[in-house]
Amino acid sequence: MGLLAPARLEVLVSLGRSAPGDGGIFEFSSQLGRRIAAAAPQWRSRHGVGFSFHLRPELQGLFGPEVGYLPLAPLQRLVHRTPRPIALWHATHQMNKSRPPRGCTHRLVTIHDLNYLYGRPRLSVWRHNRRLRALLGRTDQVATVSHHSAGDVRRWLGWSGPLEVIHNGARSFVGAPQRPLAGWAEDDAQPFLLHLSRLSPSKNPQAIVGLARAWPQMLFVLCGPDGRDARALREATRLPNLQFHLGIDDAQKAWAYAHCAGFLFPSLTEGFGLPPIEAMHFGKPVFLARRTSLPEIGGDAADYFDDFEPAAMRRVVEQGLARDAAEPARADAVRRHAARFDWDRAAAAYLALYARLLGLPEPAAVHAPAA
Repeated sequence: MGLLAPARLEVLVSLGRSAPGDGGIFEFSSQLGRRIAAAAPQWRSRHGVGFSFHLRPELQGLFGPEVGYLPLAPLQRLVHRTPRPIALWHATHQMNKSRPPRGCTHRLVTIHDLNYLYGRPRLSVWRHNRRLRALLGRTDQVATVSHHSAGDVRRWLGWSGPLEVIHNGARSFVGAPQRPLAGWAEDDAQPFLLHLSRLSPSKNPQAIVGLARAWPQMLFVLCGPDGRDARALREATRLPNLQFHLGIDDAQKAWAYAHCAGFLFPSLTEGFGLPPIEAMHFGKPVFLARRTSLPEIGGDAADYFDDFEPAAMRRVVEQGLARDAAEPARADAVRRHAARFDWDRAAAAYLALYARLLGLPEPAAVHAPAA
């Protein structure tokens, strides 16, 4: 498990097969991992606690030299032995199929969502529930990223053990380098409405396509990874007022957030929802589906779609844009709301949970080094 000298207690944080390009799951795991690595020297010197990361072989070393590493291996799905005893195992998402190490004292899993409950066939729901109940049978402590997900875990998985809600952070791209989307000029002032997601059916981009078809005077920009769902939607959609920009980088994302007139996120199923908060950091009007966790995360800072019929969606957007234009102070309120979702705060909550599980004093706050 790496080259660090053995500690009195070992914490093993498992990313499973999560990797760059996996969206919110890897964003969560990497943001948390950076902050754990920043705290690792202090935990080792004060408490004799060492941190290691369990992740894909090609990602070994991802979080620097102050932590150890254990490569993911297929046989760990059946039996997981480690070179040294593990005091605490943290699986950072519920899709992690590796078993906790044998003899592990405390077992924690973060459950991001049970989105399969919404719109899947009954047999699929039954299979997912069965797998997650088996996972919980190997778990002592659950964390969720929203109260909505916590409720689903209690109701649908029958979990009655310890559960803690720790909201995600969300990166602020304000002040980050910016580069225009392809075909746009740096100072282009044409108004557009932005959506950013995997563009899978659960994200409901089809509602935005319908809105664009019914609102030809407005330009719509859809961004996301260059995946199969996104390519299929692009190939099936030909509208003069709808653009697709796939595979954009952080500089282009920052430019899109900074220059859009508003951000649309009519997603049908979310455990949390990072892009709306990223857009709110810019003080932008944000329009969400009133579904799953989104009202919890958006609060009073967002407007909501109760109906995905294009005329109803257009009314919500037009009214929200007009209100924000008439109330300039609202943008500051939106930014303040976004600031509540902070990765340093989220990581501090996880480290405090680790400390309680290990019987240690509450740790000091830690901040991640610059990315």
